[in-house]
This record gives sequence, C-alpha cells and structure tokens, in this order.
Amino acid sequence: MMAFDFEKLDVYKRAVQFILNVYKATEKFPRDELYGLTSQLRRAAVSVATNIAEGSGRHHKKEHQQFLRMARSSCYECVPLLEVSRDLAYMNAQTYDSLYKDCNELAMMLNRFISALGK
Repeated sequence: MMAFDFEKLDVYKRAVQFILNVYKATEKFPRDELYGLTSQLRRAAVSVATNIAEGSGRHHKKEHQQFLRMARSSCYECVPLLEVSRDLAYMNAQTYDSLYKDCNELAMMLNRFISALGK
C-alpha cells in the first residue's frame, strides 16, 4: 500500500532500486573504504531518492524543481565515485556499466520531470 504520491513515480522507484544496487556493489569494497568511497557512494545514491521524496512535499513548483535538481546532482556525484571504484578494481566492469547506465537514466528522467514541472 503506497501512502505518498511520490512512491508512485517511476523515477522514485528507479532511484530506490539504484540505492539497492549500489549497496550490493559496495558490500564487496575493502573494509578500509567503509568511511571513504563506500560511504560517499552510498550517501550520494540515497540522496537521489530522498531529494525526490522531499521535493514532492514542497508546495511550490520552484521548490519542488530545486529538490529534483539536487537529486540530479547526486546522480552526477555518483559518476566519479563509480569511476574510481572501477579503476581501483573494487567493482568489475559489468557492475560499473550497469550502475553508470542507471545513473544516466535517472538523470534523464529527472531532467524530464524538472521540465514537466516548469510547464
């Protein structure tokens, strides 16, 4: 049972799935990265969904759009973190490609949502 409107949004559902995928991928990271890349990547991924949710509670379109922009920025933040994780061999190329693709698709979905709210 979904109680909040944002829970029905495809972009929100995809963002939650992205969080789960990032958590699964970072489980295998070295323990000494727990407060480094692991934490940073997880927080950025979580921020995408939380900003979508928080923005939906705003009463003005411009405020809602600003939270969606922050969600999009969190997608962008994931990109260098994913690259470094791949380059340090903390994740394989297939995992990197999948998460990168998810990030890109989320950013495009957020762009469309921001544009739609502006109309």
